[in-house]
Amino acid sequence: MIEVVKHIDDSIHLISMKNEQLEIVVSNYGCTIVKVFMADRHGHVDDVVLGYDDFNQYQTLDAYLGALVGRVANRIKKGEFTLNGQTYHLAVNNGPNHLHGGIKGFSYQVFDYEIKDEKTVQFHYLSKDGEEGYPGNLDLTVTYTLDGDCLKVHYHATTSADTLINITNHSYFNLSGHKENINHHTLQIHASKHACVDADGLTTGEFRDVTGTPFDFRQPALIGERVDQDDDQLKIGKGFDHPFVFDTQENQVILTHQDSGRQLIVSTTLPQAQIYTANYLDGRVGKYGEHYYARDAICIETQNMPDAIHLEEHPSTILKKGETYDEITSYQFKVIKS
Repeated sequence: MIEVVKHIDDSIHLISMKNEQLEIVVSNYGCTIVKVFMADRHGHVDDVVLGYDDFNQYQTLDAYLGALVGRVANRIKKGEFTLNGQTYHLAVNNGPNHLHGGIKGFSYQVFDYEIKDEKTVQFHYLSKDGEEGYPGNLDLTVTYTLDGDCLKVHYHATTSADTLINITNHSYFNLSGHKENINHHTLQIHASKHACVDADGLTTGEFRDVTGTPFDFRQPALIGERVDQDDDQLKIGKGFDHPFVFDTQENQVILTHQDSGRQLIVSTTLPQAQIYTANYLDGRVGKYGEHYYARDAICIETQNMPDAIHLEEHPSTILKKGETYDEITSYQFKVIKS
């Protein structure tokens, strides 16, 4: 069942997607995932994503809690790029670089939406040529489908001129229901290499084999046993804040909280994910009056290579006129009974 449960104002709404397994509350503001209610192995229900009670915080704060991120997720070096011989200048809003689509990226935009059926809500946004400095009218449709224990997010976009696109969702997951931080969450990532970043979080173009490093999650490992190890990349990122390049085509990331029995399986058509251990949460007040600190959640940001326009010979983030951006990421919320 899908229904509008609250009008924040005339244009911004909260929409509940609910079935026997899950209730997920989303907003047409930034396609934000506001709440995810799921049971544990004993039937106790908790909200397993971070967010805010005061909706104004989604509009004014910088952590992108639950938001869709675009036109280009992650960083673009020095806020500029050249495409078809023309140089484009973007906002420099994260140290010396451009981050997550700019000052008013998709996370801060109101999407049109339509409830398609009892499982599906479809969002739409037209990003006009020149918005945040990007070329082309980008026509984006995002479809959220709740089927059983799985939320499927389908991104579909076309453009009137060659442009850049790299869409992700920036939900912060804590499967304990924020009863503790993520140190006792087990993480598995089917990735044999990760990208390196510099002190500003920008990908450098260097890749490292994860073998023998804290980045080796090919077998499940506790986050708390890895995140503070003596590793130059962990020190630079103040924890994990790195792209992991997938070896498999599905079910690439598995997050488990053994005490509750809750498990999240992320499956995507995209080639990698930025794994971020909420290193910069600053004690801000979130939902239910709780404070959010570093390590209180993990983001699994499926995407193409950050700063691909500068690092790849054939950049995966270029969307040409006449072509279609068509990607799916699904989030399966399972309960392990024993």
